[in-house]
Amino acid sequence: YKLSVSPEMDIMEYCRKEWRGNTPVAKRMRKGYEAVAQKFASIRRVRGDNYCALRATLFQALSQTTQLPSWLQCEDFTMLPENLLSKYDWIKQWQLKQKLGRKMGEISDEIKEYLILLRKKWKNISEIKGSTEKQEACDKLFKNEEEEYSLYEALKFLMLNTAIELYNDDKNGRRVPVFSWLLFARDTSSNPCQLMHNHLNHIGHSGGLEQVEMFLLAYALQYTIQVYRLYKYSTDEFITLYPNDPEEDWPVVTLITEDDRHYNIPVRMCQETML
Repeated sequence: YKLSVSPEMDIMEYCRKEWRGNTPVAKRMRKGYEAVAQKFASIRRVRGDNYCALRATLFQALSQTTQLPSWLQCEDFTMLPENLLSKYDWIKQWQLKQKLGRKMGEISDEIKEYLILLRKKWKNISEIKGSTEKQEACDKLFKNEEEEYSLYEALKFLMLNTAIELYNDDKNGRRVPVFSWLLFARDTSSNPCQLMHNHLNHIGHSGGLEQVEMFLLAYALQYTIQVYRLYKYSTDEFITLYPNDPEEDWPVVTLITEDDRHYNIPVRMCQETML
């Protein structure tokens, strides 16, 4: 197996290994890592394929979870694919991950399986009391490629559902967050169908998440994603929140990026920060 999230390593040790030179970029990165090290002791590297933003976010959410989020408890949560397909025929062109040796079933059945798996894994991990055991359960899940990639498909589908809701809210004159306008202001995603074809279908295959899609992921999970953007050190974008006006009761997960493309995760909050 390949480990998707590598074991933890001292954050400054990692930084020294990665950023040795004396270029302005290396100096800025080292300063950025020093700032993160005020809050977190270690870093875990996340496998760098086009799923890494989803992987880092989900891993952090699961490793901290103590309860099943309310949207996962909804009765009709697993009916989502069926309900959406009955309204939007174009969802039939959703790009499913290739499963070896198995014919494509109904697309809604397939996605329903992924959503059921997401709920089951989240529930199981949220019920584990000890933090060491919880970490072990997460490590185990992120070593199981088949399950891991199924969970990302579930997340992508939830992002599509959230995009459809926001798009409809805006059309019906309801208030929507600013990022929603930006999402649909792109030539490549002026409506949810285009968003699916040109963006969501490519995540994990030929592209990762763009910035505006980080907002969409945060809304889909109802989590605040806090990102240390190291190349923005000493600017007011060094620590970026998605969304930037988060709901009070949303849990927070923290990620690190050097370039807004690849994400790693900081772990072990320093004692004084926790108090």
